Amino acid sequence: MASLAPVLRVGDLPLAELCAARLDGELVGVDECFSPIDVHTGPFQRATALAGAWAPRLIAEQRTAAWVWGATPDSPARHQLCASIGARARAHIPQRGVVREVVIDDDEIVALGSVRVTAPLRTVTDLARFSAEFAEAEAGIVRLLLAGAGLDLDDCARALDRRRNLPAKKLALARLRWACSSS
Repeated sequence: MASLAPVLRVGDLPLAELCAARLDGELVGVDECFSPIDVHTGPFQRATALAGAWAPRLIAEQRTAAWVWGATPDSPARHQLCASIGARARAHIPQRGVVREVVIDDDEIVALGSVRVTAPLRTVTDLARFSAEFAEAEAGIVRLLLAGAGLDLDDCARALDRRRNLPAKKLALARLRWACSSS
């Protein structure tokens, strides 16, 4: 019996067949793709499911990055993406995505196959800075990301202090203190 690829798309098999296999419990959904039930769905598989969904200059960030890193069970309805302010080329923005330009250093980006994702520390600080609401759900995501990467509040404070005049720095630190104390 031939083994299946770790991530399947429409085109690998007809959509009806993929959906039937999911209903039969043979496949699980990974964003808009599918994965065999016996394949561990980790960051690389989640990133692979996103491959080709947007231009290579775009970077998965915030809740999309949190999903890739495994801190949320479901991919977001609208993917959050960013592009380095130095990457001047216009990119096709996916229908399910929102893009913003950011100042980002190479050490804040991780390549998982062909998909670039903000590193867990950058993901945490961005969530703390830019989440419209920061309630228990966001605090739980932050705690999972920090634990998974072996990071703590001091690492977050140092990351936020790297840049002068960083917008929402005080708000982020307050949110992160609360998140780290409310486990």
